[in-house]
Amino acid sequence: MEMTELKQTVPRALLISVDTGDFDAEASLDELCELVESAGAEPAFTLMQRLPRVEAATYVGSGKLEEITELCRERELDLIVADCELSPTQIRNIEAATDVRVIDRTTLILDIFALRARSREGKLQVELAQLKYMLPRLTGKGIEMSRLGGGIGTRGPGETKLETDRRHIRRRIETLKDELSELEKHRAMLRRRREKDGVITCAIVGYTNAGKSTLMNYLTDAGVLAQDRLFATLDPTSRALKLPSGVSVMLIDTVGLVRRLPHHLVEAFRSTLEEAALADVIINLCDASDEEARVHLEVTRDLLSSLGCEDRPILTVLNKCDLCENEPMPVVFGSSIRISAKTGEGIDELLRAIDENLPVRMSRLRLMIPFAHAGLVSEIRDKGTLISEEYTADGVAVEAVVDEQLAARLGRFAAPEKEESDDNFN
Repeated sequence: MEMTELKQTVPRALLISVDTGDFDAEASLDELCELVESAGAEPAFTLMQRLPRVEAATYVGSGKLEEITELCRERELDLIVADCELSPTQIRNIEAATDVRVIDRTTLILDIFALRARSREGKLQVELAQLKYMLPRLTGKGIEMSRLGGGIGTRGPGETKLETDRRHIRRRIETLKDELSELEKHRAMLRRRREKDGVITCAIVGYTNAGKSTLMNYLTDAGVLAQDRLFATLDPTSRALKLPSGVSVMLIDTVGLVRRLPHHLVEAFRSTLEEAALADVIINLCDASDEEARVHLEVTRDLLSSLGCEDRPILTVLNKCDLCENEPMPVVFGSSIRISAKTGEGIDELLRAIDENLPVRMSRLRLMIPFAHAGLVSEIRDKGTLISEEYTADGVAVEAVVDEQLAARLGRFAAPEKEESDDNFN
């Protein structure tokens, strides 16, 4: 028996958009191309139509729909992707006219999220978002969807398959909410433990593909997947980072953002995004080489504002500066730090900025702690950063980084400054 190898073909997609003037349709369509590529399809063609409002029945006008139908037939396209959220009626009518599968922007992003999710929480969040999006879009075909009963008292049309499917989805949604609630309780417990232990957190947020994972890997050797594609990382990652002052902070990587992020996803990933909202310092990372850098920063700022982060220090950081050395940098609000997470350029300045924006002022001390007070060494280890300790005849020589409150208590044990060596004195 001969075996033949089946070649996998990449679906070829037509991207359609209606420009009503409510947002930058061209930039959004360009982003949709990237999303389609991230999902594993080829964005073969794009079509845009300017209308005062979208057509309720077919999204685009009748003439444009005929053009789409002809293009799909001539070019043998496999998929149509609309740059908006379509109604079930619009999807059904476009598919009927073109005989090509139709999805919208939200479905595409949900599909990418499902592809990228790795942790149990990430998979649950994606499934919850998918089911919430699917529930109002379930459609049936009347009596042909009915299930006939098989015994006395069950004869007649009975419950339709549509009603059964809806009931099953609602039940599954409640189950997912319960499971995510338990995970959120565990996350909250860990958060309270960090606060009790005085752990300082620093979150990296920003547009998808801004280089958050690359920066995380550069600073902490976290080994996070870092690729040049949208939503390469979905699951939050936490790693310890030691700052120049000697203070250790918990660095958190978060899910990337896009324009018009579906509210189903914002709601499903809210617990993850709240990790950023509750961080002591927030790094708003942006791809400086992108023409839409200013818009990307605004998208992130809007989300942080909705999460109540106005009272937290937010550092605007422009990444990938190595890609735009000969080009003018984008104009942004306020001051910004320019770095390259790939080459390491500007990282020292970023670390100093994090140090300066810590919620507590830290001091670096050299101490000589008498043996009678040796218990203070354990307190320094618990509440601060113990850089070195050496047992001498006079006591424990310690170098440490501690907060102002502990520094005030330890001030009386300050070690005298080392005298300069006079070996070269003549």
